[in-house]
Amino acid sequence: MHYRTITDLNTAIISNLHKVPADIDVIVGIPRSGLLAANFLALHLHLPFTDVSGFLENRLLAGGERMKDFKSDIRQSSTVLVLDDSLNTGSSMEKVRNRLQTKHPDKNILFSAVFMRPGNEHMVDFHFETCPVPRVFEWNLMNHPVIEDACVDIDGVLCLDPAPGQNDDGENYLEFVENASPLLRIRRPIGCLVTNRLEKYRRQTEKWLKKHGIQYRELIMRDLPDKKARLEAAEHGTFKGRIYKKRTDSKLFVESSYKQSRDIARVSGKMVYCVDKRVMIQPNGLYAQKYYARRVLKKLKRMVVPLLF
Repeated sequence: MHYRTITDLNTAIISNLHKVPADIDVIVGIPRSGLLAANFLALHLHLPFTDVSGFLENRLLAGGERMKDFKSDIRQSSTVLVLDDSLNTGSSMEKVRNRLQTKHPDKNILFSAVFMRPGNEHMVDFHFETCPVPRVFEWNLMNHPVIEDACVDIDGVLCLDPAPGQNDDGENYLEFVENASPLLRIRRPIGCLVTNRLEKYRRQTEKWLKKHGIQYRELIMRDLPDKKARLEAAEHGTFKGRIYKKRTDSKLFVESSYKQSRDIARVSGKMVYCVDKRVMIQPNGLYAQKYYARRVLKKLKRMVVPLLF
């Protein structure tokens, strides 16, 4: 699975500004995520932009004081750039192409995508970068089809983590479980919720999930008597990693804690997305880090030991 962040999106645009024709009058973003890319590009080039419907209705998105000198009438524009964040099959862009060219046959309408599936470069006038499939982006990960088979943590992902005063395994914690503030909204059914919450809080947890419209196929909790036993086990990440490893259909684990994310990737040998740091942790990357760390330590020992004698 190839992963790209919002920073990657912006960097890809900045690094390839030379590909954008100098005579562009307006940038049109393909909803919905194409608007993110179009906004970035419009900001960097100081150009007006709009969405597809706005273009068809002769309506630009407000540009503030800095854009007041630009033409406000799209009908006066001659060269238009239509941009999407990515192109996979090209079907979405083809639909937009037909709509715009039918409405404005007199305009020079160019089409582009930031992240292009290799082999489909011919579908656009130019692209910014290639990105192989399967792939997932920071801005669509939580509602990507991969979620339907993924393992997802609860605390720190679907709701806030409990504050120290709430995590007492008593009345305060029970109040937290029943009334935790939701975080990420996931509209797709989740493959499996994997949490270190104890089984004795299953009823309250299921009630909270239902209240907030969170769909899931399975909920796996810790079968331990109390918080003390959970802390003594000291395997928050490895517990999740073992569950994830057994689920052969799961290609992603979504976790909040960076330490647990690393443990999950190490135990499962599979990819983990850390919500706290907004990074994708690859198991091979972990092994590479340990390998180079050992090499550095050995080199330091060779340098330091002779100085001690």
